[in-house]
This record gives sequence, C-alpha cells and structure tokens, in this order.
Amino acid sequence: MTRDDASGVAATGPGGTPPGPAAVPPRPTTAVLPPELAEAASRLFGVRLEVAAAYGELLATDGVVRGLIGPREAPRIWDRHLLNCAAVAELIPPGASVLDVGSGAGLPGLVLAIARPDLAVTLIEPLARRTAFLNETVEALGLTNSVRVFRGRAEEAGAGSDVGPGDVVTARAVAPLDRLAGWCLPLTGIGGRLLALKGASAADEIAEHADAVHRLGGGRPVLRRCGEGVVDPPTTVVEIVRERSVGPAARTAPRKSRSRRR
Repeated sequence: MTRDDASGVAATGPGGTPPGPAAVPPRPTTAVLPPELAEAASRLFGVRLEVAAAYGELLATDGVVRGLIGPREAPRIWDRHLLNCAAVAELIPPGASVLDVGSGAGLPGLVLAIARPDLAVTLIEPLARRTAFLNETVEALGLTNSVRVFRGRAEEAGAGSDVGPGDVVTARAVAPLDRLAGWCLPLTGIGGRLLALKGASAADEIAEHADAVHRLGGGRPVLRRCGEGVVDPPTTVVEIVRERSVGPAARTAPRKSRSRRR
C-alpha cells in the first residue's frame, strides 16, 4: 500500500488498486419511461407528458430518499403509479373539484392534476414530511394555480375548514371501504362521488362492506375498470355515489374489518 506524501492518506489500496470510495448512500434509480409504455403515457398525459416525467423523477429520487416511495418501487414508477393513477381521469367530469384523501406522495391526486389541467385538486395529507414534499413538488412542477395542499385528516378537512365540498373524492391504498366511506363521503355533496383505487380484493370488499356504505349515505358500490385497452392491467376503482346525508352516529364506521390495508 502506498501513501500520498502530502496527506499521509493511502493513495492506493491493497495490491496497488485504487482506494475504495467513501461510504455514501447509493444514488436512487431514475424513472425512465419504458419504450413499451410510451404510447399509453402519451395517450394519458398528452402535451403534459414532460410534466409527468418530471414528477416521476421526483418520486424515484427525492420520494425514495425521503421515505415516501419504497426503493423497489422506483423502477416501476410509470406502470405501477403514474399510468395506474392517470387512467382514473376517465371517470372525472370536466372542470371538477377533486379532493385526494391520504395523498401521501401525491397519488393519485397529483397525477390527475397533471393529466387533467382543468381540474382543481386538493391534496389532503396529515403528515408534515409528506406535505412538505407535496408543497415542494407542486411548486417545482408549476401546478400552484390548480393544486393546493391541506395538512390534516379527512375529518379535519370537512369540519369547519375551507376545503370542499368536492365533486369527486379520491383515495388510493388508504383503508378498507367501510372506513374510507365514513371519511370521504362527507367531503362531497349529494350526488358527488368517491373513487377508491383498489387491488384484486375490490369485489370482496364490496360484498363485505356494501351495507356499511349504505348506512353512511352511499349508494351501491360499483366496480370500474379504468384504462382498458391502454394500461395493462386496467386500474380497479370502486365508485360510490353519495345519495344522502346521515347523522354523526351513522358515520361511525366499524373499527374491525377483515380487509387488509393495501
């Protein structure tokens, strides 16, 4: 092993090899749009594709470093997150106001705001580190005219705040359907809709929680498949229309549920 005369620090490693690098965290994976998804991305984002790509890059880098997106999710930003969420835009009418409950890293709310600049989107998130990321991202992407961030729970957003009511309330991987309906339906007016992005167990959740949703003022939950022919697999959404107002006691959804959080 040799030493640098000026510093006394090893200039080469054992056997004359270069010294090892300093211990630094690995660089996050970037969100490169796979060629096979380019057509779907173009159809869903149109002229805003570059904005979507910039958001994907923030998710795959800052989002991973700050613990909002798991490291294993970074290579799947486009198919698992961006396209999956953007497909839901087909269920939202022009010019609607959208409240995104439990927004986390901005999924699906920020994606919908990018894909649909006609929407007015409010991101509802209680955790400070997440709302900090959301505010920074909204500013970086130039979305301040159409997106706002509310730090708080859904109950706080609907209790004397200036949030809502929205035409549409969205939620992704937040809670089982009964609790979700209890939190989200009060945030929209009669005739407004909850769009809950769900996984493979969506049909089972509907069967299990349809009665609870009815008690909470919602209509019969309907299973929707969004993005058919564009994204594979299509996005699974449970749509619930708010049919009537109910008292506080009825809005108290059961605590226990056999459905797992996704």
